[in-house]
Amino acid sequence: MDPTGAGRLRGFRAPAADEVPGPSTGSGNVVDRAGDVAGVDVVEAGPPVQERSRRKGSWRWLVVAGAALVVAVVVIATLAFRLGSVTAASDASSPSPTPTPAPTATPLAVPDLYTRVVPSVVLITTSKGSLGSGTVVTDTGTILTANHVVSGGGDLTVVFADGTKAPATVATSNPAQDTATLVPQKLPEVVVPAALGGGVVVGADVVALGNPLGLQDSTTSGIVSGLGRTSRTDTGTVRGLIQFDAAVNPGSSGGPLLDAQGLVVGVVVSIADPGKDDAFAGIGFAVPIGAALGGGGDGPGPGGGPQI
Repeated sequence: MDPTGAGRLRGFRAPAADEVPGPSTGSGNVVDRAGDVAGVDVVEAGPPVQERSRRKGSWRWLVVAGAALVVAVVVIATLAFRLGSVTAASDASSPSPTPTPAPTATPLAVPDLYTRVVPSVVLITTSKGSLGSGTVVTDTGTILTANHVVSGGGDLTVVFADGTKAPATVATSNPAQDTATLVPQKLPEVVVPAALGGGVVVGADVVALGNPLGLQDSTTSGIVSGLGRTSRTDTGTVRGLIQFDAAVNPGSSGGPLLDAQGLVVGVVVSIADPGKDDAFAGIGFAVPIGAALGGGGDGPGPGGGPQI
């Protein structure tokens, strides 16, 4: 039979030497070794059914996982968009408050403040009967006080917090600001200068230390009631003063006015006295520490401002 003719068996291979022809089926079909039947197209065998099933299953899982990932991304994006819209609307309707500046230092309780500063406060007396207070402001013992306490003349005596008593002389004074500095002739065993501060604001807490009516090392507290005040006294008019409501009385003049950190922010110089009886009427005045130190002065005795 011509293998190229019309009657050739499709898909039939010539048997190899080691192949044995299969038995005749009686119908004229010839079966090869692989089980091919003559007259039937032979298709190359693919992977086994189980392997194909596994591959199809893997592809299904990949498709499902990919779809789930896409859905998750869409859901997250939608939620984020809605949340952003709600936040933006809330921000637009409710403006953010301005942050409150943090305080620069921790305020001290009055007992702690008193314990820290009272070693720097001195009692001042004169042979002419004046009584006042002062503050040690340098490690060499320089004392800052009110000028009217020491301007009347007479011998000056200072008593330190530890009981040390010593004569003193006026180093500098500034009558316009009612401030002066003293130099004691003897110092206590331990000199404790007070720390000097800066400006104050209305409403700030303040503490006054001094010797009202001779009651040594007294303390009172209050707030700053006003700034830039003017006080008219028997010794002159002083401007640019701190008004405060901590109780002070005769003998408090020259003592320190402290802020909440225990820094000296003023020198107590006078009180409002509408009854002309030297009694505290709820208003005291202090020279700001900047003005007390800014008077200049270069020599001993009256005329120049405090120079610390």
